[in-house]
This record gives sequence, C-alpha cells and structure tokens, in this order.
Amino acid sequence: MKIGRRRFWLIAVVSLSLWITGGVARASHPTVRWDIINTQFTNPPTITAGGMGSALANDGSKVTLTGTGTFRLKPGNPHVTGGGMWTTFGPSGNITGSGTYEVTGLVRFDAGPGEAPAQIDLIGDPAERSPGLTILEIEYSDGSAGTLIVSCNFQPAPAPAFEGVTATKSFVDFFNRVAPVPNVNGNRTIFHISP
Repeated sequence: MKIGRRRFWLIAVVSLSLWITGGVARASHPTVRWDIINTQFTNPPTITAGGMGSALANDGSKVTLTGTGTFRLKPGNPHVTGGGMWTTFGPSGNITGSGTYEVTGLVRFDAGPGEAPAQIDLIGDPAERSPGLTILEIEYSDGSAGTLIVSCNFQPAPAPAFEGVTATKSFVDFFNRVAPVPNVNGNRTIFHISP
C-alpha cells in the first residue's frame, strides 16, 4: 500500500511539473496577428480589420489585397492562419484576375522600432500593437503561388521601413507598394503580438 502511494505521488508530481513547464513553453512563443487595416480619420484615428493594400509591378500592373492572419513565433512550427482577397490589374487599369488567397507558411518576422501612434484600436489589445515586417508564403485561388510582405512602420518619415504590402504572384513581383496618402484610407497595416 505504501509503495502504491509513493508511486502515485511521484507520478502526480512529474505530471504536474510537465503540465506547468508545457504551459511555460507555449507562453514563451508569442502569437502575432497581422492585418491590412481600415483607418477612419476620427480624433484619434480608428483602426479596424478589412482594409486594402496595393503594389505595382515593373510595367505598372497592380495587385490589390485584403487580408488578416496569425502565426506563432515558434521555430519549426509557426502554425500560420489567414488569407484574404486579391485582384490584379493590367497597366491600363483593366482587371486581369481576382479571387482569394491562403497563407501557407511563414518565412520570417521581425518586430520594428517605434512607439504606437494614438489610435482607437478595434482589432486587438492596443498595448500589443507593434511595427514590423513579415514575409508570408501564399497560394492564390487560381493555382499560382507567391509571397506576401506586410510592413508596418511607426517611425516618422522618412523612415527605412515602408507602410503597406508588396507581393509576388508566380513570376510577377509587385515590388513597388502604393504609399498611404495622409487622411485617405488604404495601404496601412498593423501587427499585434500576444504573449
């Protein structure tokens, strides 16, 4: 009977310590949410999910994207989610394709410097807002693949990091992001880093 109790307590202590350290391990890998945002120019500005961002290719053709998603900062297992809508335009502005895209992988994420501006944040915890740059692998609904680069900048202009998105789709590189225009909605992004 005493041997059984000792074994029970030993198993209980080992199980409890594994459960506690497993929780610590999960907590040490933050989750990052990214959004292409809508901005309403209230005082202070109000941000919501569901915005659009655009970028241009070498010949002036354009891609416009919506999107949101998450990934975990855990090496080897980023557990990515998300996606959005895409539309491509030819150099003369005619629509050349549209559909949805899905995020399939995380290439990298780096948080950036700067303090969050005064905003009413209807997406996540305002204390978790962060600038940064992420490169995501995506698959388009037409069967092509590419990358989505989401960049959020909290620094005053001019700054080395840009605000907005760029993308690739098959062999086309939409490398030249359409810059946000002051007091006009569009081409803005945000990250939220949750512990």
